[in-house]
Amino acid sequence: MSALGKVVRSGVGRRRVQSFVMAMTTFAAVTSSVLSLGLLAVVQAPFEHAFKARNGAHLSVQFDSSKATAAQAAATAHAAGVTEASGPYPVTAALDTTYGTDCTWSFAPGQPLAGRGNEPVVATTRPDLAATSGLDQLALVQGRWPTAPNEIVLSTWDHHCAGGSVVFATLPGTPSFKVVGQANSLTGTATGFLTADGFARLTATGARTDEQMLYRFAKSGTDADLATDRQAIAAAAPAGSVESGQSYLAVEKQAVGSAKSFVPFLVVFGVLGLFLSVLIIAIVVSGAVVSGIRRIGILKSLGFTPWQVARAYAAQALIPATIGVLGGTLAGNLLAVPVLGKASKDLGAAGTGLPVWVSLLVPIGTLVIVGVTALVPALRAGRMPAVQTLVVGRAPKARRGQAAQRLASRLPLPRPMSLGLAQPFAKPARAALVGAAVLFGAVSVTFAMGLETAFTKYTDTDTTGLNAASMIVVPAGMPTGFHSSGGPANPHLDSTGVAAALASVPGTKAAFGWGTSGATVIGTSPGDYTIVDTTTGDLSWSELGLLDGRFYQNPGEAVINDHLASATGMHVGDTVTVTQDDKRLPLRIVGIDFDASSTGVVLTDSATFAAAGLSTYITQFNVELADNVSGSNWSASAAPALTPLHAAATANIRYPNATVLTMAALVATLTLMMIAVAALGVLNTVVQDTRERIHDLGIFKALGMTPRQTIAMVLTSVSLIGLIAGLIGVPIGMAVEKVTLSRMGSAIGRNLPPSVTHTYTAGILLPLLAGGIAIALLGALLPAGWAARSRTATALRTE
Repeated sequence: MSALGKVVRSGVGRRRVQSFVMAMTTFAAVTSSVLSLGLLAVVQAPFEHAFKARNGAHLSVQFDSSKATAAQAAATAHAAGVTEASGPYPVTAALDTTYGTDCTWSFAPGQPLAGRGNEPVVATTRPDLAATSGLDQLALVQGRWPTAPNEIVLSTWDHHCAGGSVVFATLPGTPSFKVVGQANSLTGTATGFLTADGFARLTATGARTDEQMLYRFAKSGTDADLATDRQAIAAAAPAGSVESGQSYLAVEKQAVGSAKSFVPFLVVFGVLGLFLSVLIIAIVVSGAVVSGIRRIGILKSLGFTPWQVARAYAAQALIPATIGVLGGTLAGNLLAVPVLGKASKDLGAAGTGLPVWVSLLVPIGTLVIVGVTALVPALRAGRMPAVQTLVVGRAPKARRGQAAQRLASRLPLPRPMSLGLAQPFAKPARAALVGAAVLFGAVSVTFAMGLETAFTKYTDTDTTGLNAASMIVVPAGMPTGFHSSGGPANPHLDSTGVAAALASVPGTKAAFGWGTSGATVIGTSPGDYTIVDTTTGDLSWSELGLLDGRFYQNPGEAVINDHLASATGMHVGDTVTVTQDDKRLPLRIVGIDFDASSTGVVLTDSATFAAAGLSTYITQFNVELADNVSGSNWSASAAPALTPLHAAATANIRYPNATVLTMAALVATLTLMMIAVAALGVLNTVVQDTRERIHDLGIFKALGMTPRQTIAMVLTSVSLIGLIAGLIGVPIGMAVEKVTLSRMGSAIGRNLPPSVTHTYTAGILLPLLAGGIAIALLGALLPAGWAARSRTATALRTE
């Protein structure tokens, strides 16, 4: 080993604490950075690649065929801003389907599925389903394209019914089609694809058809651009003929929003970690230079050049940083697995790993930053004259901090504490570095506490609205946690009889019924599975969280959830058209509510459906029990009234949101890492300061300072710095959390309600304001103990 290598190795071994601090700092920074950059690449690139390869449509518009002919729809291809158009294609509204006799129930192999409700199907046909040119090229995932009038390809493939059939149960003659494959439209323009003869066979039974056009525009990068584009299409078409317009941006958010929602807070942690890395490496290397001045002089006297000295001290930082970088890269890749989950085959993602270039770019970039940061104080060491380094001492100049000492001595505090309060003024630059480390720690804690509180409140929305209940009543025999999709083929309740039965059971405080009607919304992305729920009874106790407007009170009114509003651009006052059994019902939107569902929902009163001749299927009653009423006792009392109605009561089981749990675990892990790094930065600085003042400590001990008083002096020396850093860091952390939470909501296309975004209460803020002191004390505790245990004679011989 060369002489330079021996110097580097001995320096790293001599400063184990500092080396550990640098390794931990770079580990935290690289872990966050790899995750954030990797997620952006993984979730965004496949969609963009697939959208480009399949020439996806920026906007798909459905025209009411009773108000616009196919020729009039085609004429909109010349509207302002349109650069390419395709269509018109005939398309049905969502049609109810059931499984054929050749399908079996997956929960009970061999049991036939015939007659059970399947997902509604939006059917279409095109001149060439396998076309490799034009807009919105379809992708065949499994099987083959239909070749006969009785064959269909679906966008979802039930594996327990692969190769079976679906039946359009509500159409006259209940036409049946054999499922021969699975295919998808990237922007979800339909969920069932037929030959021209097959589509004619379907419409011959009475299925109503509309016209669908696909467009690309010159400007389409934002929701505002696409809103303008849609207005141009509506202006070029007969008045009132545009039923809907589905944006590719809404589909993109649905496809990749969940993973992209991790990115904003990971970026924050990555930036905080990087700043802490730069700060602490600068502290450690500068401290190594200051504490090793005599050693530098010896090296120079032995013939080391200035550049060799600089390289030696820079290498002492790069070695532990390299260990941290390698560990952080590995951790970032491992943490990506639960974040990404199963990649979507539709987008062409092959797995859950991060791109190799991310695992190379982030570590190399971090090491470059570390190297430059370490080189600045290392070059200072190399430029020091050898004679000066051999004779200089390490203690601060006698006059520095004397004014602060005199002022502190007048405070009504024990002398050790007043000495500690004045100590930072002896070396203000070092005190500023300690304060910066604590500041980043306080920002991290405040930011993380706000996010964790928001996650908890977001999860709590699962206990409001249609999920609010102590007990639920469902059709007898329905598996726990299973909710029927609605429709005559699925289990549903006698709503009038169950409501009366519940009212007669002692302990029932309130109850309402609801269920998925089987209706769907005209014009939303078929792949989004927007559902229409109908309700009966009083929902006022359920605390439906409205973002805008009010709850429905009159016939013909509806509330939609924020997911649907964001995906379609609907607002209070607009009209949403739902369809069931090829019957259409326009509903005026009077409110937009928030729930944690990833599905679009329209909510209306069952009386509105009944008045329009549509059917409602109440599949669940939510029951709120009176105070001090046991769920098991209430169930036993309700059983005699519910059993004749083929209904059963059970406790309301809520399942945790896996995505939110993963986010919370990541935030907690990264926050603990940041706190540890900030505290270690304080520890390193206090160790350095204590070693430099060891002679003063010896004098204090000789004059009678006890170990407890020594600990008090050292801890007090960082308390004021911690308090100031905390008071500054908390508002910064709050501001960062507010911006980050907004970006996370935007990633999934949601407007978070005040109940989620208002996270900082007095009970949270007061401990946070003291968080800076806690971090500073945590970092100073070990060096304070070391100073207390140092022997007086040893301390006096030092320096």
